[in-house]
Amino acid sequence: MDKRMVEFIRALRAAGVRISLAESQDAVYGVDEVGVDNQNHFKSTLKSTLVKEAHDHQIFDYFYPLFFASNVPPLQNIPDNLSPEEQEMLQQALRSLVGLDQALQDLLRQLLEGQAFSQEQLDQMGEDAGLNQADQMYQRPWFERRMNQQAQLERLRQLLEQLLEQLQAMGMSQEKIDELREMMQENMQGLSDQISNYVGSSVAQQMAQQEPEPKADISDIPFSRLSQSDIDQIRDEIRRLAAKLRSRASLRQKRAKTGTPDPRRTIRANLRYGGTPIELKTRTRHKKPALVVICDVSTSVRYCTEFLLTLIYELQDQVARTNSFIFISDLVDISMEFKEHEPREAVQRVMNHNRPGYYNTDLGNSLNTFKRDHMGLITSRTTVIILGDGRNNYNNPRIDIAQEIQRKARRLIWFCPEPRSQWGTGDSDMHLYAVNSDGVYYVNTLNDLANAVDSILADG
Repeated sequence: MDKRMVEFIRALRAAGVRISLAESQDAVYGVDEVGVDNQNHFKSTLKSTLVKEAHDHQIFDYFYPLFFASNVPPLQNIPDNLSPEEQEMLQQALRSLVGLDQALQDLLRQLLEGQAFSQEQLDQMGEDAGLNQADQMYQRPWFERRMNQQAQLERLRQLLEQLLEQLQAMGMSQEKIDELREMMQENMQGLSDQISNYVGSSVAQQMAQQEPEPKADISDIPFSRLSQSDIDQIRDEIRRLAAKLRSRASLRQKRAKTGTPDPRRTIRANLRYGGTPIELKTRTRHKKPALVVICDVSTSVRYCTEFLLTLIYELQDQVARTNSFIFISDLVDISMEFKEHEPREAVQRVMNHNRPGYYNTDLGNSLNTFKRDHMGLITSRTTVIILGDGRNNYNNPRIDIAQEIQRKARRLIWFCPEPRSQWGTGDSDMHLYAVNSDGVYYVNTLNDLANAVDSILADG
């Protein structure tokens, strides 16, 4: 049992669960205390000592039966449920299925008699399917299909239907045929489940034999590859990241108070000393930026928008003011949500109330709405940030409005999650927006997004 537990822990680590040596020892000590007779107590002991994060419970529950559950399905001997006359009828029907190779005949009788696959059968099918090459759990479905092919389960299903048709032609009642079909399907499902469990257990054990690869920093994973657990983790990391950026900004502001030397003011102030520079005068230029943020919340950039809005509003003490808008087919003012709620709650409310649907992205129409209703927000001190991929579904991009925003604002900055190589392809107008802006930040990861926000705060 200790060896099995060690393999289980190694498989969990390979799947991304953080388990220290001390926690592994706690699991062993805990099992020594509660024993292995009660499966519920045994499982609860392992989970409570090995799993610390809520999102890891699902991984634990997935791997646990692969190591500690029986791989033998409950099958029933079908002839035992038939009368002697029905048994004889079944034997005659079997003999009528001519042209079957010996392996298929044996498999058919094995299913009817409720015999599970032996370990030797499973090992041989696994070897023929190349199962020893599997070392990641995402490969499990593919190898299950390969082993089902090796076991000829699809051919077996066809034979069962032929057998039932033959029994019906021989005069067996429909009620008994339906009963037989149900028992056969249950046995068939049992054999299929046995193969699935064998594949899962084999892959898990092979994962346990490997040293876990270092897990990529969540901040460096592209937004397009984030899993749901990654997204939940980033949501928890935003506050920490905002605190880091706030510390940087505060340090810059502290340095800015001392200022840079101002020759003109220094000369004027020291005229009373005959021009001798006794008092040094400085000037400060850093000012908190005023922001207007316009974000695409369509499916392709939705999570990037969520993280940007959360980050900016966690840093509100570092900006003069922020007005925020989102769009898919048209512009929506969301600034009031952030005045009434905490950033994380406000962002979730915005995302819940503005879900992507049948409508297509139309930034051009959204810019037109902005010009009509909100252009007065832009002054010579305003930094305008547009987050999106510049794809307009072949609608009018309204480059003229983008040019007008750039002229009126201190600067117009794009945060784009698509690389330059994709600009102008398909329905992308990004190449047109880029030349009518003051810069484009490529934001494909959380680190990219944080660095872009930090750059704007630094150049207030």
